[in-house]
Amino acid sequence: MSAVIDQQDIKREKILEASYQRFLHYGYSKTTMNEIAGDLSMSKALLYYYFPDKSELYMAVMRKLAGDYLKQLEDKLGHFTDLREAFLFQVNTHHEFIVNNYNFFDFFRLNEQNLPDTIWEIVGHIREAEIKLLTGAIQSEVEKGNIKPVANTIEIVEVFLDALHGIKVGGALPHKKLNFPHKEHLDEIHNKRLLLIDIFVKGLK
Repeated sequence: MSAVIDQQDIKREKILEASYQRFLHYGYSKTTMNEIAGDLSMSKALLYYYFPDKSELYMAVMRKLAGDYLKQLEDKLGHFTDLREAFLFQVNTHHEFIVNNYNFFDFFRLNEQNLPDTIWEIVGHIREAEIKLLTGAIQSEVEKGNIKPVANTIEIVEVFLDALHGIKVGGALPHKKLNFPHKEHLDEIHNKRLLLIDIFVKGLK
């Protein structure tokens, strides 16, 4: 019985990897279940056995991708030499995650006004992990005596993360809704976030 389960798990992982490559290169809207099945030399019926439709397959890939991102954060918990390094790690890791997977996220741009609950759950898990990473770094610096005691660490980190996500590019007006940036704006947004780190870290000292 376990051998059958193992084979199913292996096949499922292969499906997720092939789907990720498709979504990454062509985006959600230009990827079909037929193409994914073809990449795997698998019948469409068998693919549908594992995943009933394209959106469910996308969500499974998204969960796997988010899991990899969360592991990066988890592996760095408590391993920073100072506060700035921790904030830099969070901002740089997030930036690289978006840049490296930009086409994959076209689903977000297409459904900005109506993202499914599953996506918000994944986003929530990522935010919780980022809060844990940065609050841990702040508390560590307090214990070392490098910064003054902080009473509301979680609230401070939440303000920082909100500020990061609120950064706009040159011509974007505050009242214009632009949740997911265009690719050509990513570097400009990243540079502004790096500037925010310096302002924020200095404010905690």
